[in-house]
Amino acid sequence: MPPSVAVVLPTYNEVENLSTVAGAIRAHGYRLIVVDDNSPDGTGRLADELASGDDRISVVHRPAKRGLGPAYADGFSRALETTAEVICQMDADFSHDPASLPTLVATVEDGADVAIGSRYVPGGSVPGWPLHRRLLSQWGNRYARSMLGTSIQDMTSGFRAYRSPVLETLEPATCEASGYGFQVEMASRCHSRGLAVVEVPISFRDRELGESKMHWRIALEAMWLVTVWGIRARTGR
Repeated sequence: MPPSVAVVLPTYNEVENLSTVAGAIRAHGYRLIVVDDNSPDGTGRLADELASGDDRISVVHRPAKRGLGPAYADGFSRALETTAEVICQMDADFSHDPASLPTLVATVEDGADVAIGSRYVPGGSVPGWPLHRRLLSQWGNRYARSMLGTSIQDMTSGFRAYRSPVLETLEPATCEASGYGFQVEMASRCHSRGLAVVEVPISFRDRELGESKMHWRIALEAMWLVTVWGIRARTGR
Protein backbone atom coordinates (compact mmCIF):
# COMPACT_ATOMS: atom_id res chain seq x y z
CA MET A 1 0.00 0.00 0.00
CA PRO A 2 1.47 3.42 -0.95
CA PRO A 3 2.39 5.74 1.91
CA SER A 4 0.27 8.69 2.98
CA VAL A 5 1.92 11.83 1.60
CA ALA A 6 1.54 15.53 2.38
CA VAL A 7 3.05 18.29 0.23
CA VAL A 8 3.89 21.66 1.80
CA LEU A 9 3.63 24.54 -0.67
CA PRO A 10 4.63 28.06 0.48
CA THR A 11 3.02 30.84 -1.56
CA TYR A 12 3.37 34.57 -1.97
CA ASN A 13 1.68 36.16 -4.99
CA GLU A 14 1.21 32.87 -6.83
CA VAL A 15 -2.42 33.34 -7.88
CA GLU A 16 -1.48 32.61 -11.52
CA ASN A 17 0.06 29.24 -10.65
CA LEU A 18 -1.80 27.92 -7.62
CA SER A 19 -4.84 26.25 -9.18
CA THR A 20 -2.75 24.38 -11.74
CA VAL A 21 -0.01 23.26 -9.38
CA ALA A 22 -2.55 22.25 -6.74
CA GLY A 23 -4.40 20.16 -9.30
CA ALA A 24 -1.16 18.47 -10.37
CA ILE A 25 -0.28 17.61 -6.77
CA ARG A 26 -3.75 16.37 -5.90
CA ALA A 27 -3.76 14.20 -9.06
CA HIS A 28 -1.22 11.98 -7.25
CA GLY A 29 -3.64 11.59 -4.34
CA TYR A 30 -1.38 13.57 -2.01
CA ARG A 31 -2.59 15.89 0.73
CA LEU A 32 -1.73 19.55 0.04
CA ILE A 33 -0.88 22.18 2.65
CA VAL A 34 -0.66 25.72 1.27
CA VAL A 35 1.21 28.21 3.45
CA ASP A 36 0.36 31.73 2.32
CA ASP A 37 2.04 34.88 3.61
CA ASN A 38 -0.97 37.21 3.19
CA SER A 39 -0.40 37.56 -0.56
CA PRO A 40 -1.80 40.87 -1.82
CA ASP A 41 -2.76 39.28 -5.16
CA GLY A 42 -5.40 37.04 -3.55
CA THR A 43 -3.46 33.76 -3.47
CA GLY A 44 -4.69 33.08 0.07
CA ARG A 45 -8.33 33.57 -0.94
CA LEU A 46 -7.89 31.25 -3.90
CA ALA A 47 -6.29 28.65 -1.62
CA ASP A 48 -9.33 28.85 0.67
CA GLU A 49 -11.62 28.34 -2.33
CA LEU A 50 -9.67 25.26 -3.37
CA ALA A 51 -9.76 23.93 0.17
CA SER A 52 -13.52 24.48 0.45
CA GLY A 53 -14.04 21.98 -2.36
CA ASP A 54 -11.41 19.43 -1.31
CA ASP A 55 -10.92 18.23 2.25
CA ARG A 56 -7.40 17.05 1.37
CA ILE A 57 -6.29 20.66 0.86
CA SER A 58 -5.66 22.86 3.90
CA VAL A 59 -4.35 26.40 4.22
CA VAL A 60 -2.05 28.02 6.76
CA HIS A 61 -2.48 31.80 6.73
CA ARG A 62 0.46 33.81 8.00
CA PRO A 63 -0.05 37.54 8.74
CA ALA A 64 2.79 38.83 6.57
CA LYS A 65 5.74 37.86 4.41
CA ARG A 66 8.21 36.64 7.01
CA GLY A 67 10.56 34.39 5.11
CA LEU A 68 10.62 31.06 3.33
CA GLY A 69 12.17 29.14 6.23
CA PRO A 70 9.51 30.04 8.81
CA ALA A 71 6.80 29.38 6.19
CA TYR A 72 8.14 25.86 5.67
CA ALA A 73 8.45 25.34 9.41
CA ASP A 74 4.79 26.28 9.89
CA GLY A 75 3.75 24.03 7.03
CA PHE A 76 5.79 21.12 8.34
CA SER A 77 4.22 21.56 11.76
CA ARG A 78 0.75 21.30 10.23
CA ALA A 79 1.80 18.30 8.12
CA LEU A 80 3.16 16.49 11.18
CA GLU A 81 -0.28 16.79 12.75
CA THR A 82 -1.70 14.61 9.94
CA THR A 83 -1.24 10.90 9.28
CA ALA A 84 1.28 11.58 6.50
CA GLU A 85 4.18 9.13 6.47
CA VAL A 86 6.14 11.18 3.91
CA ILE A 87 6.22 15.00 3.84
CA CYS A 88 7.35 16.80 0.69
CA GLN A 89 8.25 20.40 -0.03
CA MET A 90 8.33 22.23 -3.35
CA ASP A 91 7.97 25.61 -5.05
CA ALA A 92 4.60 26.79 -6.31
CA ASP A 93 5.84 28.19 -9.65
CA PHE A 94 6.47 24.92 -11.56
CA SER A 95 10.25 25.26 -11.21
CA HIS A 96 9.76 21.89 -9.54
CA ASP A 97 7.73 19.53 -11.69
CA PRO A 98 4.89 17.91 -9.71
CA ALA A 99 5.30 14.88 -11.98
CA SER A 100 8.58 14.16 -10.14
CA LEU A 101 6.93 13.91 -6.72
CA PRO A 102 6.24 10.14 -6.93
CA THR A 103 9.94 9.51 -7.64
CA LEU A 104 10.96 11.38 -4.49
CA VAL A 105 8.31 9.55 -2.47
CA ALA A 106 9.41 6.17 -3.88
CA THR A 107 13.00 6.95 -2.92
CA VAL A 108 11.90 7.38 0.70
CA GLU A 109 9.82 4.21 0.44
CA ASP A 110 12.95 2.40 -0.71
CA GLY A 111 14.84 3.34 2.45
CA ALA A 112 16.03 6.94 2.23
CA ASP A 113 15.36 9.22 5.18
CA VAL A 114 15.42 12.21 2.85
CA ALA A 115 15.16 12.45 -0.95
CA ILE A 116 16.45 15.65 -2.56
CA GLY A 117 15.54 16.66 -6.09
CA SER A 118 18.99 17.56 -7.38
CA ARG A 119 20.15 19.64 -10.32
CA TYR A 120 23.75 18.61 -9.83
CA VAL A 121 23.84 14.83 -9.95
CA PRO A 122 24.02 12.89 -13.25
CA GLY A 123 20.75 13.36 -15.06
CA GLY A 124 19.92 16.66 -13.35
CA SER A 125 19.73 19.86 -15.37
CA VAL A 126 18.89 23.55 -15.41
CA PRO A 127 17.61 24.10 -18.97
CA GLY A 128 17.68 27.67 -20.16
CA TRP A 129 20.06 28.96 -17.51
CA PRO A 130 22.86 31.21 -18.81
CA LEU A 131 26.42 30.15 -18.04
CA HIS A 132 27.01 32.80 -15.36
CA ARG A 133 23.94 31.68 -13.42
CA ARG A 134 24.95 28.01 -13.57
CA LEU A 135 28.45 28.85 -12.40
CA LEU A 136 27.19 31.03 -9.54
CA SER A 137 24.78 28.33 -8.33
CA GLN A 138 27.40 25.60 -8.60
CA TRP A 139 29.95 27.75 -6.75
CA GLY A 140 27.44 28.45 -3.98
CA ASN A 141 26.75 24.75 -3.53
CA ARG A 142 30.46 23.91 -3.62
CA TYR A 143 31.16 26.57 -0.99
CA ALA A 144 28.38 25.21 1.24
CA ARG A 145 29.69 21.64 0.89
CA SER A 146 33.20 22.75 1.74
CA MET A 147 32.23 24.84 4.76
CA LEU A 148 29.78 22.31 6.18
CA GLY A 149 31.72 19.13 5.36
CA THR A 150 28.99 17.37 3.41
CA SER A 151 28.88 15.58 0.06
CA ILE A 152 25.29 16.63 -0.78
CA GLN A 153 25.58 18.10 -4.27
CA ASP A 154 22.49 20.33 -4.29
CA MET A 155 22.38 21.90 -0.83
CA THR A 156 20.07 24.69 -1.98
CA SER A 157 17.39 22.53 -3.61
CA GLY A 158 13.91 23.14 -2.24
CA PHE A 159 12.38 20.01 -3.79
CA ARG A 160 12.50 17.32 -1.11
CA ALA A 161 10.69 14.42 0.55
CA TYR A 162 11.22 13.51 4.21
CA ARG A 163 10.22 10.50 6.23
CA SER A 164 7.85 12.12 8.74
CA PRO A 165 9.52 10.97 12.01
CA VAL A 166 12.87 12.10 10.61
CA LEU A 167 11.55 15.55 9.72
CA GLU A 168 10.27 15.98 13.26
CA THR A 169 13.74 15.23 14.70
CA LEU A 170 15.26 17.95 12.49
CA GLU A 171 13.25 20.62 14.36
CA PRO A 172 12.67 22.97 11.40
CA ALA A 173 11.20 25.68 13.64
CA THR A 174 14.61 26.18 15.29
CA CYS A 175 16.45 26.97 12.04
CA GLU A 176 18.26 30.31 11.93
CA ALA A 177 17.83 31.02 8.23
CA SER A 178 14.71 32.80 7.06
CA GLY A 179 15.45 32.76 3.33
CA TYR A 180 16.81 30.16 0.95
CA GLY A 181 19.57 29.42 3.45
CA PHE A 182 16.89 27.34 5.18
CA GLN A 183 17.41 24.64 2.55
CA VAL A 184 21.15 24.59 3.28
CA GLU A 185 20.57 24.52 7.03
CA MET A 186 18.17 21.59 6.80
CA ALA A 187 20.53 19.70 4.48
CA SER A 188 23.38 20.31 6.93
CA ARG A 189 21.27 18.96 9.80
CA CYS A 190 20.52 15.84 7.74
CA HIS A 191 24.26 15.34 7.22
CA SER A 192 25.26 15.99 10.84
CA ARG A 193 22.67 13.49 12.09
CA GLY A 194 23.94 10.80 9.73
CA LEU A 195 20.65 10.48 7.86
CA ALA A 196 20.33 8.50 4.65
CA VAL A 197 20.09 11.26 2.02
CA VAL A 198 19.55 10.28 -1.61
CA GLU A 199 19.72 12.82 -4.43
CA VAL A 200 17.31 12.25 -7.31
CA PRO A 201 18.04 14.00 -10.64
CA ILE A 202 15.53 16.67 -11.66
CA SER A 203 15.20 19.36 -14.31
CA PHE A 204 14.79 22.77 -12.69
CA ARG A 205 12.98 25.21 -14.97
CA ASP A 206 12.41 28.94 -14.49
CA ARG A 207 8.88 30.07 -13.79
CA GLU A 208 6.73 31.16 -16.73
CA LEU A 209 4.11 33.08 -14.73
CA GLY A 210 4.53 35.52 -11.85
CA GLU A 211 7.64 37.17 -10.45
CA SER A 212 10.67 35.51 -8.91
CA LYS A 213 11.10 35.97 -5.15
CA MET A 214 14.88 35.55 -5.28
CA HIS A 215 16.84 38.68 -4.32
CA TRP A 216 20.52 39.40 -3.80
CA ARG A 217 19.88 40.00 -0.07
CA ILE A 218 18.56 36.43 0.24
CA ALA A 219 21.69 35.04 -1.41
CA LEU A 220 23.92 37.14 0.85
CA GLU A 221 22.08 35.94 3.95
CA ALA A 222 22.61 32.34 2.88
CA MET A 223 26.35 32.80 2.21
CA TRP A 224 26.84 34.67 5.50
CA LEU A 225 25.10 31.96 7.49
CA VAL A 226 27.02 29.18 5.74
CA THR A 227 30.25 30.96 6.70
CA VAL A 228 29.11 31.33 10.32
CA TRP A 229 28.03 27.68 10.54
CA GLY A 230 31.31 26.52 9.02
CA ILE A 231 33.35 28.54 11.51
CA ARG A 232 31.26 27.20 14.39
CA ALA A 233 31.82 23.64 13.22
CA ARG A 234 35.58 24.18 13.06
CA THR A 235 35.92 26.01 16.37
CA GLY A 236 33.26 24.23 18.38
CA ARG A 237 31.60 27.52 19.29
